[in-house]
Amino acid sequence: MKAPDGAQTVTVSNAEEHKYLGGLIPKAQIGTRAISSSMITIGEPGSGLNVETHNITWVTKEMYTNALITAGVKDADIYVTAPFPVSGTAALTGLMKAYEISSDQSIPDDVKKVANEEMVQTAKLADSIGADKAVALVAKVKEEIANNPPKTDADLRALIERIANDLGITLSEDEINSLISLFHKMQNANINWDQVNDQLSKAKERLSAFLQSEEGKTFIQNIIDILKEIWNAIKSALSSNQ
Repeated sequence: MKAPDGAQTVTVSNAEEHKYLGGLIPKAQIGTRAISSSMITIGEPGSGLNVETHNITWVTKEMYTNALITAGVKDADIYVTAPFPVSGTAALTGLMKAYEISSDQSIPDDVKKVANEEMVQTAKLADSIGADKAVALVAKVKEEIANNPPKTDADLRALIERIANDLGITLSEDEINSLISLFHKMQNANINWDQVNDQLSKAKERLSAFLQSEEGKTFIQNIIDILKEIWNAIKSALSSNQ
């Protein structure tokens, strides 16, 4: 992980994992010990969140970013890793605990729980609609809640359905109900929505800057090239079968 000399070590117990993840994922998936490790470095004010991962297979860096923003974590560089591929669900609890110690700011227990639920719900949703769409849906709904909070569950349902439609996402009734429950808990939790909105804006700025950079353009071109290769292979296969 290459932690700097003198870095403070924070340990998360298995009991803490079960406290915040219990009921969200099977006990067997939580397991009896944490495998992943994380490092958090407080950045300059206004720098936003920057998350990188290694050997984390289920929770994407964007999912961590979204959940950490909900938890009130801001302006920090974060690295989550494991010695071999793991789901990554345990890391969020450790990151929030480390942030509390390093920033000397307490995160309310109900906020920790809803942040973990957001991470898990987004990862589950990603299994059916894809990670990018799941992250975008959750982030956009949070942004709308921060700017114009829905007053009823019916309003919340309409908001979720509208944003899903805008993003070209089809949700099942169970998925909609799960999201209503999640966002309802968020609205009732002690969340700083002004800060959530600010950090979401910074996250979007980071993405825009990346896409405009040479690295981002190369990344996009690589995807285009791969898609072209796949399409050419399909055309070649179809031609040979004729």
